[in-house]
Amino acid sequence: MPPLPILIVGFCIFPFYEKLFYHHFMSTKYFGTYIERNFKIIKNTFLQEFKKAHIDITTDQWIILDLLYQEDGVSQNHLATKSAKDAPTTSRIIDLMCKKGLTERRKVENDRRMHHIFLTKFGKDTYHKILPIAEKLREQGWGNLNDEDYETFLRIMNQVYDNFK
Repeated sequence: MPPLPILIVGFCIFPFYEKLFYHHFMSTKYFGTYIERNFKIIKNTFLQEFKKAHIDITTDQWIILDLLYQEDGVSQNHLATKSAKDAPTTSRIIDLMCKKGLTERRKVENDRRMHHIFLTKFGKDTYHKILPIAEKLREQGWGNLNDEDYETFLRIMNQVYDNFK
């Protein structure tokens, strides 16, 4: 099958390409496009709301902040696993959060090479400022959906993940 630009030009020259194009591309399920579209709008909406509230934090930092509030004093690897981010990305996020005074690294007593990550008082205060915003946005996102919809969503997302694992 010719590449896409040739196919598009082919609509004008060779109408039979239209059927081939439709069959090949429209029968493919573009779930990645929908996931990416939703991810972008959710991330941008959270960022806009944080900025409106004059809170200097990114969505990635919010995820780490939320995880630490639930389970403070854990390793970077634990945070990376829980946030579904790789170790270098998680390390950079934590570095920025430490610079902002939201978190701090503390050496583990038995292993001086290892650090655990803790929320500072400022980090906890920031969490409490952001939580109502995040809860409002979560409710907005699930507006007309029920618990069964949520369970179906999780099942499908986990199945897609497992299919690529």
